[in-house]
Amino acid sequence: MKTHARPPAQATRRDALITLLAAGSLALQASSATAQQTAAFPGKPIRIVPFGTGGGPIDAIARIYADKLHQRWSQPVIVDPKPGASGIIAADAVAKAVPDGTTVMFTLPLTHINNAILQAKLPYDPVKDFQPLSQLATGGPALVARIDAPYSNLKEFVAFAKKQRSMTYGTWGNGSQAHLMGELLSRQAGIVLTHVPYKAEAAAHTDLIGGSLDLSWANPATAKAQSEAGKIKVLGISGSRRVSALPNVPTFAEQGLNGFDLDSWIGVYAPARTPEPIVAQWAQALREITEMPDVRARLIAFGFEPLGNSPADFKARYAADFPRVAELIKAAGVTAD
Repeated sequence: MKTHARPPAQATRRDALITLLAAGSLALQASSATAQQTAAFPGKPIRIVPFGTGGGPIDAIARIYADKLHQRWSQPVIVDPKPGASGIIAADAVAKAVPDGTTVMFTLPLTHINNAILQAKLPYDPVKDFQPLSQLATGGPALVARIDAPYSNLKEFVAFAKKQRSMTYGTWGNGSQAHLMGELLSRQAGIVLTHVPYKAEAAAHTDLIGGSLDLSWANPATAKAQSEAGKIKVLGISGSRRVSALPNVPTFAEQGLNGFDLDSWIGVYAPARTPEPIVAQWAQALREITEMPDVRARLIAFGFEPLGNSPADFKARYAADFPRVAELIKAAGVTAD
């Protein structure tokens, strides 16, 4: 029996139809899987990796949000600090986590801006490896001195420092915003300040109060507590405006020093490639939690001004901050070592 070959045009149309149907089936399966994943989110415990050591301000704020997220999602929320290396260890852990929305990082600009500028090589890309979720709050560190220091504001301090060979100041890490501000102060005021980095803010304050340091930088809430305890005095606050925790402390700009108006922030990141519906759930949850009166009060008590912006706003603010920090690092002469 003689067979006839199928006309080429007919074969092409049939193959195209099969390919189209297969693609549609795969798309429907993927869409269904995403919908099921989103509907069931989180479906398992959440892990928050905070910047810094356990017991620090970011760790404490992470635990406030962890409690609210647990109430919201009825899943355990574990706060898992990974201190060391200026936040690089913690950021790398989150960058390499499964992008299913169950691992996020609470951090400061140091891990995603300062480190990217200062470090020749990072184990993560601060933009490509992360999905911004929200900036919870903004603020700036305060410059503090011992209670018995012979100066009570920046003008008096600069006049005193110019008569000294050198003075020391402590921060919570090389390349941190406090470090940048300290070096900028040294250059702008024409005084010699020697940076002493610590692994945690509390250790620097212990040495300051004990007399081993001349100055230190502090979270506004810590500065307030230590000031009210009669252990330190607050000379000025960096950032674009005064903070609610220290309403009577003037900014650097108010005291005649410019360039210190860059705000710090607390940001929340997920790994890159986290599904968009899950990103939206996180963003909504973080915004609504930040708006809660008790959470706002706690953020203010820690020295931050509540924000709770969107992922798009977070990206825009990051893009605006990056060149400013780079310029500040260059002006201050800060290096990675």
